[in-house]
Amino acid sequence: MRNALLIAELSLREAVRKRLVVVLLLLTAAFLGFYLYGVLRLEQTLDQRALDAGLDGRSVTGAANLPVMYAAMFGMYLVFFLGSLMAVLSTVGAVSGDVESGVMQSVIARPISRAQLVLGRWLGFTVVNVLYVALVSAALLGGIFLITGFLPPAPVPAAALILLAITLITALTVLGSTLFTTLANGIGVFVLYGAGFAGGILATIGTFADSPTLTTLGRVANTLMPTNALWLGASYHLQPDVLRQLGEMTRGANPFFASTPVAPGLVVWAAVYALVAVLVAMWQFSRRDL
Repeated sequence: MRNALLIAELSLREAVRKRLVVVLLLLTAAFLGFYLYGVLRLEQTLDQRALDAGLDGRSVTGAANLPVMYAAMFGMYLVFFLGSLMAVLSTVGAVSGDVESGVMQSVIARPISRAQLVLGRWLGFTVVNVLYVALVSAALLGGIFLITGFLPPAPVPAAALILLAITLITALTVLGSTLFTTLANGIGVFVLYGAGFAGGILATIGTFADSPTLTTLGRVANTLMPTNALWLGASYHLQPDVLRQLGEMTRGANPFFASTPVAPGLVVWAAVYALVAVLVAMWQFSRRDL
């Protein structure tokens, strides 16, 4: 385990050396500034409308504040999407990149097993990706709260589900990095991510249209890649009662937000899935012919 932690530390240093962290911080600051400025303008518009209607104010959790609630929800969806994108792009060459460049031959000559190398790579990149998403989520929701006074009812469980999805994507990308080339790995993980998103859409259409076939196909896709299902579970915790009631009235017609909580079994499956992906990656690379 000590060697694995050493590789994880080296992965963190590599991310800093390649200026990945600096670039991410600058681009994320620009994104947050742009988005929060839009929320500020939205809040000012809603305040003016309330004054024009002769109202002293509006309830933070009432129907009049729906635009702000949706802004917070879509903002968190963007954080989830950006975190997923970063998890793939930062990890896509975790192992295959070193193999293709020839660096791996010098690394495995040292007293570090291949399994420890893979585990350390996964730990290092998971720390970077999870910290990134956690900090951006806190900054976004904190900024919206300071501007509008609105805070989702359960942000911590929502963030935990999103971070589990990021951990799973990182694990699958590391697994792909031990099986395929860097380019093929990136394409494969993005296809899996798309399959999960398609599964959410199919499940939504199946529920709305009472189609058992579409619902089953959506469940199969969500089992194959449960990241979108985890986001839908997170969105449930981000919604006040007024939004949940609206979702129930429309029979869950919105594919981006869920009106029901995620099944506990799916959460357990996602965690087991990530663990199995890492273990298979360790086993596969240990027996791979370099």
